[in-house]
Amino acid sequence: MMKEWATVVSWQNGVAELRCETQAGCSSCHSRSGCGSRVLNELGPQTEHNLQVNSAEQLEPGQKVELGITEGAMLRSALLVYMTPLFGVIVGGGVLQSLLKADVFALIGAIAGGALGFLIARFFAAKVAEKEAYQPVILQVGLPPNAFRFQPESTELPR
Repeated sequence: MMKEWATVVSWQNGVAELRCETQAGCSSCHSRSGCGSRVLNELGPQTEHNLQVNSAEQLEPGQKVELGITEGAMLRSALLVYMTPLFGVIVGGGVLQSLLKADVFALIGAIAGGALGFLIARFFAAKVAEKEAYQPVILQVGLPPNAFRFQPESTELPR
């Protein structure tokens, strides 16, 4: 099971809206300034992801929850999203190259095959998105943010 912590934004009628912040790099070390993965992560436009998860337990804004999704569902999703367009590029380019014997047609076939593969992946991704196996589940719930009360001890020294 792949796990990630998220923060509760809101909870209404058994559905929690959560915010997950992307990790800087692989989070396996503390090398912030010299990490190429971190630099590539910062190039992307979105550093936070919002999602909705069913939760029978009432949650408060600011509360932390641990989400989980099975490795199998994650691998099948990655294969669908990445391999379908790649397969379309290879097949489309190969078919037009073999039929028309020109590199420009191989390029056109690769572009058309990639676009078709993308559309096929998008169609199937929409179909499997509603399946329960592909939905994240809440594994652990942290204490609400107002559960801790800190009172400093008196400044008097004991005698």
